[in-house]
Amino acid sequence: MVKISKEVAKKRITRFDRHFFDGKEKFTYIGSGSIGGKAQGLANMRYILEGEFSDGYMSKISVDIPTLTVITTEFFDLFMKHNDLYEIAYSDERDIVIANSFQKAELPPQLVGDLRALIEQVHTPLAVRSSSMLEDAMFEPFASVYVTKMIPNNQHDTDERFRKLVEAIKFIYASTFFRNAKSYIQMTRYKTTDEKMAVIIQEVIGNCFRERFYPNISGVARSYNFYSIGDSKPEEGVIDLALGLGRMIVDDGVAWSYSPAHPQADPPYNDLRDLLKQSQTEFWAINMGKPPVFDPINEVEYMIRYSLKDAEYDNVLTYIASTYLPGDEKIVIGVSDKGPRIINFAPILRANILPMNEFVKTLMKICEDTIGTMVEIEFALTLDKQHCVPARFGFLQVRPMVVSHDAVDVSKKDFECGKVLIASENVIGNGIIDNIKDIVYLKHESFSDRCTQIIADELDKINYTLVEEKKPYLLIGFGRWGTSDPQAGIPVKFGEISGAKVIVEATLPDMNFCLSQGSHFFHNITSFKILYFSVYHWSEYGIDWNWLTKQQVISETKFVKHIRLPLPLMVKVDGRSGCGVILYE
Repeated sequence: MVKISKEVAKKRITRFDRHFFDGKEKFTYIGSGSIGGKAQGLANMRYILEGEFSDGYMSKISVDIPTLTVITTEFFDLFMKHNDLYEIAYSDERDIVIANSFQKAELPPQLVGDLRALIEQVHTPLAVRSSSMLEDAMFEPFASVYVTKMIPNNQHDTDERFRKLVEAIKFIYASTFFRNAKSYIQMTRYKTTDEKMAVIIQEVIGNCFRERFYPNISGVARSYNFYSIGDSKPEEGVIDLALGLGRMIVDDGVAWSYSPAHPQADPPYNDLRDLLKQSQTEFWAINMGKPPVFDPINEVEYMIRYSLKDAEYDNVLTYIASTYLPGDEKIVIGVSDKGPRIINFAPILRANILPMNEFVKTLMKICEDTIGTMVEIEFALTLDKQHCVPARFGFLQVRPMVVSHDAVDVSKKDFECGKVLIASENVIGNGIIDNIKDIVYLKHESFSDRCTQIIADELDKINYTLVEEKKPYLLIGFGRWGTSDPQAGIPVKFGEISGAKVIVEATLPDMNFCLSQGSHFFHNITSFKILYFSVYHWSEYGIDWNWLTKQQVISETKFVKHIRLPLPLMVKVDGRSGCGVILYE
């Protein structure tokens, strides 16, 4: 199989005919411009999926791309031009100012009629997604740079449903010019003026449970695993699964991770109680109840976190959970016993009541052959309430991965020489960097997990300056980078630390955590070939804090210090062993 060109892909989809679910075509477009990178990837896969899985997979799994229509970039151009938005868009104004300006603007009248026709017939949740011209490019994937807005779309009043759809579309348009996107683009070979935005309006895969709507399973599968452990190998890939909407995986970094070659192996935990602590305890769903007050820059405006008790009440844990028996110190498959639930998908991965793992492996191979490189895919499943099967597999996205295979040797001698700033046996990436003189690090003496949002804001300002000066830097912090849980790390977006070429996450005695696995954040890390160190406070190797405090200070805030060295660091990472070292002169 070969990659399908943009021209051929678009020819294989049809113009929107003012029907959505009731129309003959399930993949349509509105306008004459580009459908954007994300929609392009789905168009590449559409006919291949229909040909390979037309009869389902062993009659137990049906696969499709959820019904969608794409608003092409033609209407983005018209929207920007007719409302005179370029000046505010390219300015340094805050996101809220830009967002409000876009919300006050009017959509092109040529578009409004089609949107009105769509919303009159659709009463189920919709995902309004970005699909920019630059999105999902090979080396600049723009993952998580732009936004997705989930809307419940369940109001009885058509005018109200239409208004919420229009608000979501304008939000996607505005996100093209948010601070995070502008910072990100500065690190690519493009300019903000090069970007144009198409918008995908897509059916959300899931079921409605009273005031919440969500899928049984969301997943991300990657061809290459930078955290391979035990018997698994990097090239065997990794699959992350979670209950509910996929935001739990791609932004929160919480999932059941396993090698598709070893689906029955547990992740590495010290004991069963540690497994309970680190596994999924909440899930994301669309709020189908009373809507919140409108917020023009809140991506999760219509989403809510729920507890596993809510999922149990919805009777959705039967096929995805196990139960911990404290008295026996063991875990049993299923939820027939009383005890804490563990979302480990054991009924599927161990009891094999659904051939999901083999299905995803097959799908990954098809995507790799089609695109011609290693890939990352996102998907969602709904399961039959009574028997688990048949299951519906919604294919949501595919993007290329970038994996460097240049040979770099990191030996114990490197760890033991006298000029080691940082050493770790848990590193992702591969390569050598020898041009970094700037270091930005969190001061452990003042660090507090109650102030992580303030820290993120401080880092954003420093990053902006260093990016403007074109000075790459080493970033050192505590907890997970890019998490949406402020108590688990620093809730930065990638654009706020985009100038960092080496990133370090370290634990503290009172802040111990699992390795970061947030898909969108790490897709950007690997695509830009950023080296990423994880350093445990109890490790034999660590960080030389004393040396850091003796270096020239360029700037300092309450929580962050920026220093500059007279000579550059030497950073070496061996992607085969996962070992890395940072040496100073």
